This record gives sequence, structure tokens and C-alpha cells, in this order.
Amino acid sequence: MTRFAFILAVFAIAVLPARAEDVTAGSLKIASPWVRATPKSASVGGGYMKITNNGTAPDRLVGGASPVSSRFEVHEMAVVDGIMKMRGLPQGLEIKPGQTLELKPGGYHVMFLGLNRQLMQGEKVKATLQFEKAGKVDVEFAVEGIGAQSGGSHSGGMKH
Repeated sequence: MTRFAFILAVFAIAVLPARAEDVTAGSLKIASPWVRATPKSASVGGGYMKITNNGTAPDRLVGGASPVSSRFEVHEMAVVDGIMKMRGLPQGLEIKPGQTLELKPGGYHVMFLGLNRQLMQGEKVKATLQFEKAGKVDVEFAVEGIGAQSGGSHSGGMKH
């Protein structure tokens, strides 16, 4: 390996964010799962993704689990009477046939509750999503910057 190629490889590893892999489980496609980095003392973290149902029957995201938290829940954030409120969705979220459901900041999301460590930008966090029909689906969430609004290479607070 030339010295230039080695330096370029080290730079790419240090600067480029971790990218989450898309996962297919039956008729469901889980795209770009990501979570925001957290401060050291944070006890919760928010996770986001797109879920597409390419099948002919509805399915439902009902919860999950992760080794980085004691609980993993499906939540909704909404403005009610001018006040931002967040609540758990014990019945989960339905994904209708042909529908793409986007979990994003300010809307539907998953919560990592009872974090047992800080989530650091650039790493990946393992989790298992629980669907009513598709069952358990293992995914990795890419950890973006604390103030990120979307996953992928243009988020995480990095200036290009």
C-alpha cells in the first residue's frame, strides 16, 4: 500500500460517519437506522429509521431490545394544544402494505430507555426490533451527532 493510500484510508475511517446497513425481513425493509449521540449522563436516546412494507398484509412495530439500554419502546412526539408531548405507543406502529413509515425527530421514533453507557458519534449500536408478524429483526443503528436531524453522511453536525 502506498503512503498516500494509507493516509487516505486513515482519513476516511476517522472522518466518515458509520453508516447503518439496510435490513430486509420478509416483506419489510428497514432502511438507514440511526440514533443521536448522547451526553455522558443521558439516560435515554432516540432512534430513527424508515420501514417499508412491500407485502400484501399489514405488520406492526411493537418494540424491541438493545444491549445498551434496559428498555426499548416505540414512541410518538406531537404538538397538543401548542405543547410538545411525547408518549409511548404500547400497541406500536402499523405499517400498511405498500407504505413507508418514517421514524424521525419530532415524530414517531424508538426510545432507548435506561442507557447503560454513552452513545458516541461514529459507532454502531445493536438492537433487535420486534414486529407483530415479521418477529425479531436484528439491526445496527449508526450513531450520528447530538443535534443530527437525519442519518447518513450529511448529518451529525459535520460541516462539509
